[in-house]
Amino acid sequence: MRLRTRLGRVGPYVGLGVFFVVFGVPVYWILLSSVLPPNEVLSSPPTLFTLSPTLETFERALQQLPAGDYLRNSLVFALSSAFASVILAFFAAYTFARLRFRGSGALMLFLLLTMALPQIATTIPLFQLYAKLGLVDTMGGLILLESSILIPMTVWLMVSFIKQIPVDLENASFMDGANFAQTIHLVVLPLMRPAFVTLFLLNFITAWNELFYPLVFSSTSASRTLTVGLVQITQVNSGASSRPWDLMSALAALMIIPIILLVTIMQRRIIAGLTAGATK
Repeated sequence: MRLRTRLGRVGPYVGLGVFFVVFGVPVYWILLSSVLPPNEVLSSPPTLFTLSPTLETFERALQQLPAGDYLRNSLVFALSSAFASVILAFFAAYTFARLRFRGSGALMLFLLLTMALPQIATTIPLFQLYAKLGLVDTMGGLILLESSILIPMTVWLMVSFIKQIPVDLENASFMDGANFAQTIHLVVLPLMRPAFVTLFLLNFITAWNELFYPLVFSSTSASRTLTVGLVQITQVNSGASSRPWDLMSALAALMIIPIILLVTIMQRRIIAGLTAGATK
């Protein structure tokens, strides 16, 4: 019993230690490498800490690479995709949660199956369609693609949120003389605010990390995101020692820092939104 008690006390700390080593150390190394002078990035022995960080690498990334364009494109792409997916998913989710019609279960199952379909399976027909419509290498085309990927899961999660709202509140609003639009605006939307925030943040993170569609459907810096820029810079030189590790670290840091700040600031809202949809 004593051994089990000790293991029960020590186990969580061991798990946190393993998590930090597996996930925390690589993040720390990337952030450190991005503020080190270029000659110290691959120094031996390695530099584990610095008292004189420099932004030289970020300045070089902005000068030698269109890193500013990549960052702007990533923000526009992620924000627009997250916003569009949440708004469109709400209308579909409300229909599934409140209206009873023939085939609703089959449609929900179809949404679930679309999430299991590999992205690469539809790449060729989508690219041909986009080429005919002139949407290749356009930010609008990328946002449309990413939103279509995010909507199915968003609908599934949002249905559970809407079902937690008592129908009596909406019926009372109708009895007070409110029409459907007023009921949605005054009753449903305020109660859905935690769900909107949570799903928007989750979709933003997913779109921010998206690589496949921006890599396939963008050919110039006008629509390339940070993920594509990071992939391209790794292909500059084939040798590991000759690759621009400092610039790679700077681009990776630009990807990591916004997500860390966003999750740190909004973690309470994310947890509150997820638990609100999980309890009844």
